[in-house]
Amino acid sequence: MNENSAPVKAGETHEVNIDAVGEKGDGIARVRGFVLFVPHVKKGDYVKIRITKVLEKVGFAEVVEKLEKPVREKKFATVSAEEMEAEKEPEIDESYDDTDDFGEELEEDD
Repeated sequence: MNENSAPVKAGETHEVNIDAVGEKGDGIARVRGFVLFVPHVKKGDYVKIRITKVLEKVGFAEVVEKLEKPVREKKFATVSAEEMEAEKEPEIDESYDDTDDFGEELEEDD
């Protein structure tokens, strides 16, 4: 894989999460699965980078800007016990008579 077939090109900017730190202390990020080494960052940082060099299997980038991590919407809402109590099903209206002859009127008409 060379620069022509890599999913990134020198000069591009990307917003990335630093997933790990390599042996030499550079942060490791991925863009479309392609590994990029980024100096002066730590694991967990979310940064905007500019790619400086692309090799066959890895690339190098520099930090353009440190960013705030985007807030992810949770798939499932957290509901407290009080909210659960407030959302109970409405009570059944007892003003109707419950009978066992449901549908008998229809059979008589036939």
